[in-house]
Amino acid sequence: MIIEKKTEGSVIILHLSGRLDTNTAPEFEAAVDQVLSETTELIFDFADLAYISSAGLRIILKAHKEMIKKGTFKLQHVCDAVMDVLDVSGFADILTIE
Repeated sequence: MIIEKKTEGSVIILHLSGRLDTNTAPEFEAAVDQVLSETTELIFDFADLAYISSAGLRIILKAHKEMIKKGTFKLQHVCDAVMDVLDVSGFADILTIE
């Protein structure tokens, strides 16, 4: 998995490429933890994310819980395979997805 951080004004965007699974989740969690204190607007860009496991869902939920206290959080460019996981898990009902 590749994580690219992009800053646009007050918005931080984390763009993920590859697979977010048990093996790559610690790297993603470290990147998320680093930016949570830096921003009030966080976007995860999943345009190039092909797969997500429950380990990735846990990190998304953690970020969502933190960001709703202080700002905005959303997912962008979610592919069909990842969207299916978000739908089945119920995450699609609680997250902002564009």
